[in-house]
Amino acid sequence: MELERIRPTVLRITLHAYELAALTAAARYVAETAPAEIPPEALDQLRDLLAEYDAGVRGLDGPPRAGPDP
Repeated sequence: MELERIRPTVLRITLHAYELAALTAAARYVAETAPAEIPPEALDQLRDLLAEYDAGVRGLDGPPRAGPDP
């Protein structure tokens, strides 16, 4: 995994598909089984983020482009 700061509040992340899968699975687990002490606003943000991720995945087209493996 590589992180790069583009601007103070913008990061670029490069990761393997399995790393993204692990992060996404953890986020889904929290969104579905969150303890009561997690604020509803935080859960709403997490669910929105997952919905945006799902929409982005649906928007991927074709096989991965050729290039170096990070």
